[in-house]
Amino acid sequence: MNLLLLLLMLLLSQPISGKLRMKCPLTLEHQDGEKPWSYYRPGDHLIAVITSETKISPVMFPFDAAPSSQSNSSISSDRSKILRFIFATQVVNKNSQLLQNLTLGYDIHDNNMNTIGTSDALLDMLSSGEANVPNYSCGRKDHLLALVDAAVRDISIQMSTLADTYKVPQITYNIVSAALSDKSQFSFFYRILPKEGFHYPGIVKLLLHFRWTLIGLFASDTEKGENSMRALSPMLVRNGICAVISEQISPAGHTAPLRVAISKWRQVNVFVHIVEYFAVWDRIHLFHSTLKSLPEPIEGKVWIIAVLGEREIKRHIFLKYIHSVWIYIFQLKKSPKDSSFEPDLFVQPQVGDQSFLCSFSEDIISVKGRRRCTQKSPLKTKVERNWLLYICNYHVYSLINGLAHALNAAYSSISKRRRKEGEESLGTQRLQPWQFHPFLKKNEFCNLSHVKLYLDQNGDVTGDLNLVSLIVQSREDPVRKQVGTFERQRLIIDPDALSQLKLLNKSLPQSKCVENCHPGFFKQARKEEPVCCYDCIPCPEGTISTQEDTEKCTKCPDDQYPNESRVQCIPKRITFLSYEEHLGIILVSIALLLFLTTGFILIIFIKYLETPIVKANNRDLSYILLVSLLLCFLSSFFFIGQPRKATCLLRQTVFSIVFSIAVSSVLAKTITVVLAFLASKPGNKVRRWLGKSLANSIILSGSAGQIFICSLWLGISPPFPDSDLHSQHGAIILQCNEGSVTMFYVVLGYMCFLAAICFTVAFLARNLPGAFNEAKLITFSMLVFCSVWISFVPTYLSTKGKSMVIVQVFSILASSAGLLGCIFFPKCFIIILRPDLNTKEHLMIKVEK
Repeated sequence: MNLLLLLLMLLLSQPISGKLRMKCPLTLEHQDGEKPWSYYRPGDHLIAVITSETKISPVMFPFDAAPSSQSNSSISSDRSKILRFIFATQVVNKNSQLLQNLTLGYDIHDNNMNTIGTSDALLDMLSSGEANVPNYSCGRKDHLLALVDAAVRDISIQMSTLADTYKVPQITYNIVSAALSDKSQFSFFYRILPKEGFHYPGIVKLLLHFRWTLIGLFASDTEKGENSMRALSPMLVRNGICAVISEQISPAGHTAPLRVAISKWRQVNVFVHIVEYFAVWDRIHLFHSTLKSLPEPIEGKVWIIAVLGEREIKRHIFLKYIHSVWIYIFQLKKSPKDSSFEPDLFVQPQVGDQSFLCSFSEDIISVKGRRRCTQKSPLKTKVERNWLLYICNYHVYSLINGLAHALNAAYSSISKRRRKEGEESLGTQRLQPWQFHPFLKKNEFCNLSHVKLYLDQNGDVTGDLNLVSLIVQSREDPVRKQVGTFERQRLIIDPDALSQLKLLNKSLPQSKCVENCHPGFFKQARKEEPVCCYDCIPCPEGTISTQEDTEKCTKCPDDQYPNESRVQCIPKRITFLSYEEHLGIILVSIALLLFLTTGFILIIFIKYLETPIVKANNRDLSYILLVSLLLCFLSSFFFIGQPRKATCLLRQTVFSIVFSIAVSSVLAKTITVVLAFLASKPGNKVRRWLGKSLANSIILSGSAGQIFICSLWLGISPPFPDSDLHSQHGAIILQCNEGSVTMFYVVLGYMCFLAAICFTVAFLARNLPGAFNEAKLITFSMLVFCSVWISFVPTYLSTKGKSMVIVQVFSILASSAGLLGCIFFPKCFIIILRPDLNTKEHLMIKVEK
């Protein structure tokens, strides 16, 4: 074996032949100015930070030189974000009451705004040696406490893949994807700001408040932009907002599709942009070029930036077509008067060069070198402290301060537990990252944050926002106005701020497909067009709409009806055939007149009861008929007035029974006339049938049948008071429900059956001889009676409400008056005006055939 190794070493030591020698040998020359930054300060516990300060443009690398010497680094930032972490850490370390005998260190890396730089930085942080070799310890012992995601790009999921393996808490102060809230996958991830898209309901409510229902929705051509559109689009659809223009735009993309979309929907005046801070001006430039290229450029476009935060916008020609820019920013808590914290984003670049000592170092095992910058000395002078206060960002300070409080709570808990267990402390035991998680779960970041954050019902971080509008002026910088707030998911618009916009001659443009549907109308979607384009249709009968752009009309309650404009339900008036109304007064007057007339005739018949004309044809039947007619006229009063339970039960039964008695009396009269004529012939045996018993039997049998039917009706389904809500517009008609309509028509049918028999018998006996043939009078009376009730049925069926009552009262009075007039008026005429005819001899005169 030793011999074999010796031979191998000899072969490797031989010079390489010319054929194998490289033409251009690769030399790795380190250019410190081009290397990434890595700021480091030791401490009892180390906070690792990945940030984005330098963007390296992609270039093609030839193979004749080292990549480091050819890299074209561009957009080198002022390193303000790095200095914020450093200075915030110093503020916390100087607070002796917060961290007792402990200090926080930091290890800050720049990922160059790409995922490769992120992976490189993660390996460097998790490797305790100088080289990026995980799980390899070589000298340095960094007590890593937490990993902070402060990068511009959405790299939190990438960081979690490696950080979770080591159970290192991962904290972000950026607004990142909502997928990271899934604790089953990201159990060591914590956030100090709400998840991405938590303020989208505020954008939707802003659009609804100003009735901007036709919008354009734009996002970056990235995975984050796609996820944002996927989250926002359903909210817009559910609230009836149409994103008729929906595009994912790349800064280097073509403007032709965008130009076609805007040309088609020229009435779209509101654009919602989901765009990163650094791409705002690129987006404004792209839209300016697009609008400028249109045949007739459209001005007055409203921009709503869907990314939280405010970017300074100065007067520029690119703002020509922009009416205003609307953004949401976090509300700040009121700081104490002695607080020295002032949030600001500006920092001077030379601060980093004056405060840090940077040198390039490379480990013998490492595959790459890195420039590491160590802080020269703590900031002690007044100028240095002013710098600190000037550049500290409230999110960064809240994060470091929250970590310090959680760390203090962790050590206090460990100390109490050890004292409880009776252990003597021989030295401070370092807290491991996995022991830090229970204290981060208490989420002290919300309480310590300088912005108004709180936990929602699901335990997720959310916050209150201010709505800011930047009103673009033609020759001045945009005017900044806070126009409202979004607190606890409620949008509150300040009317005073809106009135100030009008003073600037900047009335808000409309952005909708059609005008609003006024109250009294509802929206009906147009075929093959977006749901925001619709027609306004009047509400159907019996319905109203009280708001604009309602999708359906609301039906009025049964006791109410719409007004003419169909915007309000009015209580229906209660109506019935009352004694006070004109028609009721007329019917009552007619009924009383006929009643008095009948009574007067009855008095005449009683006074002249011994006269031949009264005696003729059974005087008792005449009395029964007159009394029944009196009751018939009185029964009409049951139909007039407000229906009640008693009147509903009595009106039809009393009317039908009394009328049956009257018709039966007429039938008895008719049969008596026929039998009297037959009895006058010699040898006829019908004389024995004449008398009161026959007449009484006819009356009792005729009325008994009707009494039986009415009793059956009341037992099965009796009438009851009811309300008719629909027969008459705007009125509730109080009436009697007949209960069983079938029984009602059976009662009428039985009464008509008796009348038909009576009419038939009287018609056949109309030509009997005699000076005063009562059969003729009965025939005419039955003809009137039958005509009234035959016409009653179709008239009754064709009417509704109280008109049905009027028809029935009129039929009662007309048919009763027909019987009274045809039978008794001729007799009264003879009794009063022609007494000479009221003799037995005259009545017995036979008429020759």
